[in-house]
Amino acid sequence: MSSSNPQMLEDALALYDAANSKDPNIEMDEGKEVPKELLYSKRMLDMLSRFIPDAEDVAKLSVAAQHIERWKSPRSDYPMNRKGYHLWRTNLYKFHADTAAALLEKVGYDEETIERVKLAIGKKNLKTNTDTQVVEDIAALTFIEHYMTAMYEKFTEYDEDKWIDIIIRTWKKMSPAAHDFALSGSVKLPEGLVPVIQKALAKAAA
Repeated sequence: MSSSNPQMLEDALALYDAANSKDPNIEMDEGKEVPKELLYSKRMLDMLSRFIPDAEDVAKLSVAAQHIERWKSPRSDYPMNRKGYHLWRTNLYKFHADTAAALLEKVGYDEETIERVKLAIGKKNLKTNTDTQVVEDIAALTFIEHYMTAMYEKFTEYDEDKWIDIIIRTWKKMSPAAHDFALSGSVKLPEGLVPVIQKALAKAAA
C-alpha cells in the first residue's frame, strides 16, 4: 500500500495541470475559458472528493490523469469505423498511462505507486482491480453530471433506444457504490434525460 506524501501529490498534480493547460481546445466553465482537458481533470478530482472523501493518492493521481494530453492523439488519426474506434481507445489508455508515469517519475514516486496508477489509467482488470474501478466510477459519474447533456445535444440522430443502450452500458461499468451515489442526489443528473435514465435503469434491473 503506497503512503500519502502531500508535497509529492501537489507537485504531481501541478505537472498534470501544466501539461493539460497546453490543450488548444477550450471549453467554457462558469463564464471562463478553460483548456478542455484541464477542466476535465479538475472535474474528475472534484467528483472523487465527493464520492471518496478520503481517497488514496493513487486514486487522485489516476483520475486526474485519465485524459492527460488527449488532444495529442485525436480520433481522426484512426479509421472512422468500429475497429478504428477501439484501436484509438486502446492506444489512448496506454498513452495516458505512460504520460502520467513519466511525470510521476520526475516527482520521485516509487515504482509501486507508478505501476498502480498505470494499471488504473490503462483500465486494466476492471471489476477486480480496485484502483481501476475507482477511475471507471469517477469517469462515469463525471460524464453523467457534466457531459451527457452535451453528447445528447450533439448526437441528435440517436433515438431513445440508442440512449437507453448508452446509459445501460455506462451503468454496467459502475460499482454498486457508484450506483447508490448517482441515485442519492449527490450527482446532478441531466434534467432532459431523466425520463430516459429511469427507463434505462428499469430495463437494466429487469
